[in-house]
Amino acid sequence: MTGLEWLVITFASGLAGLIDAIVGGGGLIMVPALFATFPNAHPATLFGVNKGTSMWGTAAASWHYTRHVKLPWRTVAYAMLSACMASVVGAWMVTQVPPESLRKILPVVLVLVLVYTLLKKDLGREHAPRLSATQERAWMMGIAAVVGGYDGFFGPGTGSFFVILLVRVLGYDFLHASATAKLLNWASNFSALMLFAYQGHIWWHVVIWTALANVAGSLVGSRLALRHGAGFVRGVFVLVVLALVLKTAADAYS
Repeated sequence: MTGLEWLVITFASGLAGLIDAIVGGGGLIMVPALFATFPNAHPATLFGVNKGTSMWGTAAASWHYTRHVKLPWRTVAYAMLSACMASVVGAWMVTQVPPESLRKILPVVLVLVLVYTLLKKDLGREHAPRLSATQERAWMMGIAAVVGGYDGFFGPGTGSFFVILLVRVLGYDFLHASATAKLLNWASNFSALMLFAYQGHIWWHVVIWTALANVAGSLVGSRLALRHGAGFVRGVFVLVVLALVLKTAADAYS
């Protein structure tokens, strides 16, 4: 690798970590940067590098969030296990059914998410869980299974889907939803990373370097979210979903 290539993926990894820590969507930056830098590499290897990189950044953001945001830990632990198992199933499904059918549907779903968020001006501004502990656990495990399976099978927008469902279904504000989503996304990333590692699709020498940059960006992003609160996270969420709409539509219809 040349010095310029190292510089490109380091910057991309740091920026991806910053965005991902606030509301998810770091893959929008990191994955295109990897494919542009290593055009001849096997796609699975680049996805493995992305998972290995983001897993460490997500872990750092989760650690920072959990020091300042109170979460229902037992419920989150069950949901993380659910996300972990579902991600493995989703990754296995890729070997059986190509995910091409999702490409044209995904931009439409993301547009609906964006419109719904914009129309509901107060959505996610106040933290007001509306379910009992048992109901919350059941719903969070269901959300983790569905989105975690999607992450293993396809992936784009995973963090955003976690956030909007936690806000809409459980009554979380965007800050608590983002903190919880980090933990659930870490679990699904971990499963996918283990699969890629088992298949030999990891460049560990690249992951070590990009992970450091991603962790640094994640710590900055989580501090910004904690400092500016749910309203700031909501604004970034809208921008990230809009970027996802444009990116997934371009991929699906170009």
